[in-house]
Amino acid sequence: MTRRDMLLAAAVATMWGFNFVVIDWGMRDIPPLFFLAVRFAVVALAATVVPRPLASWKTVVGVGLFMSLGQFGLLYTSIALGLQPGIAALLLQAQVVLTIVVAALALRERPTRMQTIGVLVGTAGLGVVALGRGGDAPAIAVVLCLLAALSWAIGNVISRHAGPIAPAKRLGALSLTVWSSLIVPLPALGLSALIDGPDAIVAGIAAFGWRPILSTLYTAGLCTLVGYTIFNALLARNRSASVVPWVLLAPVVAMVSAALLLGQIPNLWETIGGIVLVAGVFIANAQLRCRSAAILAREPGCQQNSPIERGGHAAARLGREPT
Repeated sequence: MTRRDMLLAAAVATMWGFNFVVIDWGMRDIPPLFFLAVRFAVVALAATVVPRPLASWKTVVGVGLFMSLGQFGLLYTSIALGLQPGIAALLLQAQVVLTIVVAALALRERPTRMQTIGVLVGTAGLGVVALGRGGDAPAIAVVLCLLAALSWAIGNVISRHAGPIAPAKRLGALSLTVWSSLIVPLPALGLSALIDGPDAIVAGIAAFGWRPILSTLYTAGLCTLVGYTIFNALLARNRSASVVPWVLLAPVVAMVSAALLLGQIPNLWETIGGIVLVAGVFIANAQLRCRSAAILAREPGCQQNSPIERGGHAAARLGREPT
């Protein structure tokens, strides 16, 4: 990667990481699922200019239900229940190891040895975070965030199974992101009415001032449309192995931002568990980096059957980072 591309990758990861704090900041006094409906209604507007992906409607609906509605609905709810944005960003990284597990079960893709080790290490890190969490967040918030990571992983596998998804390489992830967003607003609004009640939605509309508006513009415009466009452009001119690891900066940025702006300092066990989890993600991604290095150096020994590399790492191929 050139220095310019590295700066762009770092900027996108920073944008995505800071987004967790922006969500928490803008969602106060707004029902989480109603806030989600507004965000994706804004994203869906881009379908008027972004071409439809080369994917069946079954795939578009599946990605919309699991990667957008499921992931973010559960994430927003977990944050609304008191989960710190930094910890939420960290726990969502479990999607990497969960994608490997789901792909093994659903697609019969046998994980490599390094991926198996990464899953075990990542799971251990999650256990440390869950057991060592502070008293601020209820256990249900942690569980919902992990379910959000599982929903993301299922969406990854759906996209992986679909194969090529777009007519233009640079718009591949963006087109699926935008068109799958069409699936989100009405179900999210319906769930909000069912769970929170119509009165809460009316109160949320009344409370939708400049802060929620700025938060929505940041999450929908900057992080989704601008962020994915830049990230996919980076993937178009660089190896995935050079681009994807930059995404791991996002939870670091989220935790630092939450500490500086919200005074939310992770405790010792959360920090240790987070380090172990990120280590597991790195190990699980080792096959992708190994294969790229082997191609360049013509060295044998790298497997080529991982769901991450054959699917283009669903998070990389979709350009999706949880925010």
